Amino acid sequence: MNAKSKTQQQARSGARCIVEGFERGGCEVLFGYPGGFVLDIFNVLVDSPIRFVLPRHEQGAVHMADGYARATGKTGCCLVTSGPGACNTVTGLATAHIDGVPLVCVCGQVPLPLIGNDAFQEADITGITRSVTKHNFLVRNVDDLPRILAEAFVIARSGKPGPVLVDVPKDIQQKLTAAIAPASIDFPKLRALETLDLAAVQRLADAINQSHRPMFLAGGGVISGGASDALGKLSRKGSIPVATTLMGLGAFPEDDPLALRMAGMHGTVAANYALNHCDLLISAGARFADRITGKLAEFAPHATIAHIDCDFSAINKSVHTHIGVHAYIKPALEALLERVNPAKHAKWISQITAWRDEHALRFTPPKNGRIAPQAVIQTIQKLCRGEAIIVTDVGQHQMWCTQHLVRKHPRTFISSGGLGTMGFGLPAAIGAQIGKPGTRVVCVSGDGGIQMNFQELVVAVEHNLPVKVVVINNGHLGLVRQWQELFYGRNYSAVVLGQKDRPKNERIENAEEKYLPDFVAIAKAHGANAVRVTQPAEVEPALKKAFADDKAWLVECVVDPDANVFPIIPPGKPVKEMIFQ
Repeated sequence: MNAKSKTQQQARSGARCIVEGFERGGCEVLFGYPGGFVLDIFNVLVDSPIRFVLPRHEQGAVHMADGYARATGKTGCCLVTSGPGACNTVTGLATAHIDGVPLVCVCGQVPLPLIGNDAFQEADITGITRSVTKHNFLVRNVDDLPRILAEAFVIARSGKPGPVLVDVPKDIQQKLTAAIAPASIDFPKLRALETLDLAAVQRLADAINQSHRPMFLAGGGVISGGASDALGKLSRKGSIPVATTLMGLGAFPEDDPLALRMAGMHGTVAANYALNHCDLLISAGARFADRITGKLAEFAPHATIAHIDCDFSAINKSVHTHIGVHAYIKPALEALLERVNPAKHAKWISQITAWRDEHALRFTPPKNGRIAPQAVIQTIQKLCRGEAIIVTDVGQHQMWCTQHLVRKHPRTFISSGGLGTMGFGLPAAIGAQIGKPGTRVVCVSGDGGIQMNFQELVVAVEHNLPVKVVVINNGHLGLVRQWQELFYGRNYSAVVLGQKDRPKNERIENAEEKYLPDFVAIAKAHGANAVRVTQPAEVEPALKKAFADDKAWLVECVVDPDANVFPIIPPGKPVKEMIFQ
């Protein structure tokens, strides 16, 4: 056989290279939506062992892949067509990008000769997504395709994880190539992370050993870096309390005496007071977002600040760092464990315990006989005991979940953190349930967020997924209403949901319940079981019934519309201006 015939025998289409790239990258589940400019890929996909999940919207596909990745630690994968299909992924990509979630998204594109000619369903998706992806590619040569797919998975997973988009023109999908993926991918900048800076680690260890009031601020990097066990061992050895960011919830068990729980705008008093009084603050995989720091000039005013992060750009980005450790979290914490002396810090721990006891999270049941939304979350905690995966949408219910659930394990609390994406909850819960089929998955959403991607409920029904959806229905965009109440002189504007025949866009006190839209009817129309509860005594029986069933359920809880999330540190304010009620 001559060389030419051998090359022809090995040649395969770009479309097949894409499917092979997914398989080689470890993709087991692919979320996506077909269209004219990816038909060649779908034509090949039917012969692949990859499980394909068809959502009802491309945004849902990316959120499903995101939830799958957060729950499993694997790379989420999605496939969409060009133009509107690709554009519909932008919110999902941005959500994953800011939260550091590994995704690989392949989208179709018009043929190369038509790019720039305003062809049907053409969009410059690489330009559009440049700021919301870790990296993106426009494939111009079919021979590059195997390498690019291999690089996409390495980039998505390495360093701080993130989404990678690969834009493949239709003619590239159809052309033949004999090129193969490289055996390994080497990025020199990533290689630097493999060598731990032991001098920096020793400086931090010395600071810990000399500290009297140390604390950790654990972020999502602890979870994505698989460093939860190392953090726990180091915390207990050095008697170092641990607060977490929203993305770090679950990084440290919240039933541990050293757990301060979430810090920041809606964090616990103990966590925020500890930030205000500590003499050493160690950020592990947290990026000092504004919801954590509040007024920067008064953030952790007495502390030496240390920052461990694999993303060099995060160190000194928002907060001046005295000790920077550019490293992967797990080996850095393990190296610290060897160098930190056993300690007790009895006075510091006693003070934190006093703050925790004095300012325990509590709420006053509504006098009107309505359901307290916090009580719904506490009932979920009672029934799940910290062993379920809780996925939230964004809003008041999200913050009540951070406050009234007790997380014991990493990857059991999934929420849109940095972007605050309404509509994230339901599709992300479906992705999580697909990734963790033997685990109970509960989606907690609001009546605003659930309407943004409600159509994805049918996917749970089609795939026989026992996802439980709890809708906290307060008839409002609750967190916006709360801000208008507290910071805008009760000038309620554009926050009322579900009130029929209102004369203008304003809040109506004591309006008759109309239950619009009828979430129970919509859920049943999608094939799910559903029930509405309006009385406090109905909540636990309804949730018990739903949780005991192996079908998809929606439980709508009509709650007190006036309930607020407390405590709250007003935006841009210091801890001392915290509002308690």
